[in-house]
Amino acid sequence: MSAPMVGAADAVLFAALGDQTRLGLLAALGTGGAATATRLADPLPVTRQAVSRHLRVLEDAGLVVTSKAGRDVLYEVDVDVLRERADWLASVSRAWDRRLEDLRQRAERRDR
Repeated sequence: MSAPMVGAADAVLFAALGDQTRLGLLAALGTGGAATATRLADPLPVTRQAVSRHLRVLEDAGLVVTSKAGRDVLYEVDVDVLRERADWLASVSRAWDRRLEDLRQRAERRDR
């Protein structure tokens, strides 16, 4: 069984996760629950507008969903998508483990 191919959606996902600020925002939402961009920006050395742009990238990647609470926009981790992507990454990891084990066995046979 081979690992799934990386498609355009996966490239968007990895680009979204490739930024330390976005990873921090995702972690904050994961541990603290739904929050506004203003609340998320408070402890950060960036503006609320910058946080909003980062959240939009996470939303475009499908990792974050929004809802309205009065005038506020709340951001929240999409747990189902995160779980799906974690399962996909686990399958890729297993495929690489099998490939590396095969390579190790071939190298050992050559050394004999």
